[in-house]
Amino acid sequence: MRALSGIQPTGPFHWGNYFGAIQQYIALQDECDDGSYYFIANLHALTTVRDKDKLRQYTLDGAIDLLALGLDPDKAVLFVQSDVPEVTELCWLLLTGTPMGLLERCVSYKDKLAKGLKADAGLFTYPVLQAADILAYDATVVPVGEDQLQHIEVCRDLAQSFNHHFGETFVLPKGKVLDQSARVPGTDGEKMSKSYGNTLAVFDEAKAQRKQIMRIQTDSRPMDEPKDPDGDVLFDLFKLVATEYDVGRMAATYRQGGFGYGDVKKALADAAEAYWAPARERRAEWAAKPGEVREILAAGAAKARQRAADVLRRAQQACGVRGW
Repeated sequence: MRALSGIQPTGPFHWGNYFGAIQQYIALQDECDDGSYYFIANLHALTTVRDKDKLRQYTLDGAIDLLALGLDPDKAVLFVQSDVPEVTELCWLLLTGTPMGLLERCVSYKDKLAKGLKADAGLFTYPVLQAADILAYDATVVPVGEDQLQHIEVCRDLAQSFNHHFGETFVLPKGKVLDQSARVPGTDGEKMSKSYGNTLAVFDEAKAQRKQIMRIQTDSRPMDEPKDPDGDVLFDLFKLVATEYDVGRMAATYRQGGFGYGDVKKALADAAEAYWAPARERRAEWAAKPGEVREILAAGAAKARQRAADVLRRAQQACGVRGW
């Protein structure tokens, strides 16, 4: 099994990024007998980040964050997407056989149009570049959320079409749906998302995060009224970072009643500070040695390019643009 995943450097990672995806695909680095590849998707990020200095900083920060959160460069290949130009060349080979209708049906494109937002060619062809990202490394497993499963199907469709026309060239990947059972609500109760402005950043300073938590809006039910903890924003966040014992006690407190939300917020802030403390310490260590981080990324890119070059050569020979 060979896993592959990428994450866009569009700003600081938040709790939703970690519990919804990063935590789980980092765990895969111990399960893959044929390696795992993780990249900072800076080419994809160009559809939203239009400031070159921010993109460069976000890219480095993304690598530092992943290392601090547990990605081990001795077990997984970590690199920056744009450092493997073979992927964009492979993307063109796939684009030449991609039906327009297939891309018009993709959720990411349709959602943006439905919201009245301007959609550019980068967003429209996003699934094809994503397919090239996957196929370039002969990945067999791609961990994704349910909302991204369609893009894995697009990848498989494009690979099967290419294989049909030019002979067996690409390995067909399978999507591994990430466990979404741990709902990660934002500070407003909606899904935590940068676009909603309701995030709690993983690496915010503890004091700053405590202030954010204390400002979370709650309902106006009386303190003495028993409450169902399930679906409550504070409790849903608390159970992500608290110990099993403390979660059980907090659930009992909710059902019993006679408590104030201010007490819950303080308990949540305390639990969050303790939970993230080791990762914050590791991040400070990695941030102090950016040169070493760049060396890790360069070494990862060299490994990734070797793999991608083999796949690209295979595809070029198959379709006739190489060896003529």
